[in-house]
Amino acid sequence: MTDPSLQVFVVDDDREMRNSLGQFLEKAGCVTKTYASAKEALGAVATNRPDVLVSDVRMPDMNGLDLLDRIASEHGTLPVVMITAHGDVPMAVDAMQAGATDFIEKPFQPHRLLDAIQRAAKLGHLSTENQNLKKRLNALSGLDRLLIGESPEMLRLREETLDVAPTEASVLILGETGTGKALVAHALHDLGPRAGRPFVTVNCAAIPDTDFESGILARADTGTLFLDKLDACPPEIQAKLLRVAETQPATSRNAPRKAEINVRAISTSSADLDAAMRENRLREDLYYRLNTVIFQLPSLRERGDDIALLYTHFESQYARLYETDGPDLTSEDMAALLSHDWPGNVRELRNVAERRILAARRGRGSVAEAINLDGATDELPTTLREAVAAFERQMIGQALQVHEGRMDAVAEALGIGRRTLNEKIVKLGLRKEDLL
Repeated sequence: MTDPSLQVFVVDDDREMRNSLGQFLEKAGCVTKTYASAKEALGAVATNRPDVLVSDVRMPDMNGLDLLDRIASEHGTLPVVMITAHGDVPMAVDAMQAGATDFIEKPFQPHRLLDAIQRAAKLGHLSTENQNLKKRLNALSGLDRLLIGESPEMLRLREETLDVAPTEASVLILGETGTGKALVAHALHDLGPRAGRPFVTVNCAAIPDTDFESGILARADTGTLFLDKLDACPPEIQAKLLRVAETQPATSRNAPRKAEINVRAISTSSADLDAAMRENRLREDLYYRLNTVIFQLPSLRERGDDIALLYTHFESQYARLYETDGPDLTSEDMAALLSHDWPGNVRELRNVAERRILAARRGRGSVAEAINLDGATDELPTTLREAVAAFERQMIGQALQVHEGRMDAVAEALGIGRRTLNEKIVKLGLRKEDLL
């Protein structure tokens, strides 16, 4: 049985074959409609798009390959499985190059067609999802293009940023490494009253004491002072920062105060600041001067719904940078993205996207390999023969595990004979006992 919601269109001018395929697919659980001509099917697709279209090749008026061309140009992501009683290698090549997801020659075993339809539907859904991700990215503008995400956490963060940015309030941004604290700080500056004024970034772990007041603070005057890694700030610099914070213009009309250096302070930390204050590594008075508003940024694992959207955004960026085409996400890629814990958060995801694009330029790689830095990338196949062998080894190994070593079931699932399966296992050096 297959997915009961799977809708399949069958196109064949042979009435017996058309009815036979329709009945078989209905019994297998598909919602099936049959059409006697390619033109009739095209009209139906325009108003009711199926999950998969199955078409004969040799038909009068418009043959299957012409139908495939029309489908590709008008309904690009609709998967098509071609069938024919007169198939040959050139015809199969033409069909695959034109966009067919599979090509089956009559007579065929019914389960092979059903397997082909299920694979095609899976590919079609992935292709549609990839297109939708790209459309969602293209629709973004303004702050939502800078702070990308559609999870409740990101919607709330954008709302808070738009609310606080126009004020002069000091902001403390907390979150794990790689969650985008600097990005939020820039957004607060660019959307606030000091946009166009200096935005001076200070790594608090490496502030030159002699240059702090005369150099760094002077450059930040009238703009924003961005204090990154506040918890790592040396004690002597904390005292100077406190003096600056105390001389900023007051928000209360009853306590006007003229500032020697006029800056808006935005600070960040990935550390436990309560512990830092208990251990006297961070002054409490400075902390309470800088935390008028606190932003707590979510980790990437807390916003799993945004992972695919973010990855697609970064992959597109690096594809343009390296002047190559970004590969579409496969189901294996999606599984790798969603199963990873992302300790490095968005920064790690960006690096994975760049590694994936660099590998794609050489015709190699996967998202899983880009995530796994310990993977032996030098062992990736470098020739077509090696790539085919690696693919066959993976598929046969998975089938052996799924069917618990039952060779007849494995052969049937792979669509090959038992003898061919045995030969490939020997040739590829597979050992059943290592897989089961």
